[in-house]
Amino acid sequence: MVPPSLAHTRFGHGMALKSMTGFGRADGRLATPSGVGALVWVWEVRSVNGRGLDVRLRVPPGYDALEPKVRATVGKACVRGSVNITLSVKREGGADVVRLNAAVLDEVLKISEAVRARVGGAAASVDALLATRGVLEFGDGMQTEALSEADAAQILASLEVALGGLVKSRSEEGARLDAVLGDNLREIERLVAIVNASPARLPAAIEQRLREQISRLTGADVGAFDAGRLHQEAVLLATKVDVEEELQRLRAHVSAARDMLGSGEAIGRKLDFLTQEFNREANTLCSKSNDGEITRAGLALKTVIDQMREQVQNIE
Repeated sequence: MVPPSLAHTRFGHGMALKSMTGFGRADGRLATPSGVGALVWVWEVRSVNGRGLDVRLRVPPGYDALEPKVRATVGKACVRGSVNITLSVKREGGADVVRLNAAVLDEVLKISEAVRARVGGAAASVDALLATRGVLEFGDGMQTEALSEADAAQILASLEVALGGLVKSRSEEGARLDAVLGDNLREIERLVAIVNASPARLPAAIEQRLREQISRLTGADVGAFDAGRLHQEAVLLATKVDVEEELQRLRAHVSAARDMLGSGEAIGRKLDFLTQEFNREANTLCSKSNDGEITRAGLALKTVIDQMREQVQNIE
């Protein structure tokens, strides 16, 4: 078992990018006085995406006192994610039994009749009543005992083992995400370079296209128009379609993303915001484009950024 004092080290904060998806499991056994079956238990911990840290715990009757310490321990292991934790406990050699909780059944019947009196309908069926949570209790045939501090400490220590497995699986998935995001950033850089090198951005190319458009629309020889006025219009058009600022921001966003990926911190929220900024620049670039090559590169940028954002949703 791993001592609680080593939890921060075991859970590996600040070491690598982590996913919010993972699984961990640990079991334990506690010997009891002669003649009584040993206490055995299993922790199962699963986590999926979540906006914050949402811990959902299921423990057998009599183990509710563990909840505050369980939540505190999970908080050391996870920053974000929806974490579902289940503790199963039984006695070795004990016969499994099902008990009726009469008090809960009476309350359910009372509420059912009150609702039926107000809105009508058939009475609750036996199947529906038995399916109501808490009406049936499942156990090992033994009376619930008070959990000693020493026993609770051993059970919680094995929870740390399960959480260690969860963190390991989240880190392994995080390494895969890190590689995918690295590929996304390199592709963004490649597309930015294509736009940057496009000859269509040059004022001379814009002026030539303007001459061709005027000639096509008017049917007149472009030489009949004032060359100075044509040049002035071309410069104004070049200013409107210039995407240098968007390219600079995209490069800056790539640099910021790499810094985040190398920080070893929980960066999911920050990266999500940054992908929105990536998308904003790609949209502006496409709206300014007056050339097919630049438009194609801009649309490809949007595709890569969307793929990147999908991956970011799973980062802690």
